[in-house]
Amino acid sequence: MTDTAENYARWIGGTESVEEDISLAPALAAAATFDDTTTPIATGEVLPPLWHWFYFLPRMPQSRLDTDGHPQRGGFMPPIPYPRRMFAGSRLRFHCPLIIGQPARREGVIRNIVQKSGRSGSLAFVTVGYMFSQAGAVCIEEEQDIVYREPGPPVPAPQPVELPPVPAEAWSRIVTPDTRLLFRFSALTFNAHRIHYDRPYALNEEGYPGLVVHGPLTAMLLLELVRHKTNRPIVGFSFRGQAPLFDLAPFRLVATPTDEGVELEAQGPDGKVALSATAVLG
Repeated sequence: MTDTAENYARWIGGTESVEEDISLAPALAAAATFDDTTTPIATGEVLPPLWHWFYFLPRMPQSRLDTDGHPQRGGFMPPIPYPRRMFAGSRLRFHCPLIIGQPARREGVIRNIVQKSGRSGSLAFVTVGYMFSQAGAVCIEEEQDIVYREPGPPVPAPQPVELPPVPAEAWSRIVTPDTRLLFRFSALTFNAHRIHYDRPYALNEEGYPGLVVHGPLTAMLLLELVRHKTNRPIVGFSFRGQAPLFDLAPFRLVATPTDEGVELEAQGPDGKVALSATAVLG
């Protein structure tokens, strides 16, 4: 183990605890962002699955933001120096819903830190476990994968192709990721990462061909598609990002029901899978 790896290993097992009211305003703003006019959003109603991502946000002072818009390294998360950071995947179990208007607690722990070498340079994977509780009961268990990587070559713009028809039993939706949607989601998650709203920065500093669609936004849009197509409760969800999506062209969501749940894909304009997911239904 290198000296650097040893230093990162000191963060494994680190914990944090955050308490917050599941207030009404973020849920109302999320419903407006998703054009959701049918879900009851009021004090005492249940918070839809994944909407807990609009709470327990890192409210870092402006003076402690890095040049990319992320909070400066250190604190609960390890100070890994690689400049490219993303929320690459998550695994969740929904035991019972959070209730709007009631206080809740999030307990976090750093479960693992792994360094690797990939095609685009060095990588570091940080696995973080979270447990969300309300009124003494565990509501959600989540494990997140945060990836840090070195700068790589510029990312080419995807070349649009004619997408094949979706299977007859599948549900689908075309999403146009314009700047208004990306801005609203950044605001909802208090996410100042400049690749989502600062086009000169995204192109000239990080080498992307356009503004980057948030991975969690894509994951939420997939689960929203499921939620509005079935009455069965969602008891589990997992996703893995495979390639970035940009605001250059629409992308397609495809949800294929199975006996246990729903298999999900976000397909880029080039036909490639940008994010894959599975929803488990009760």
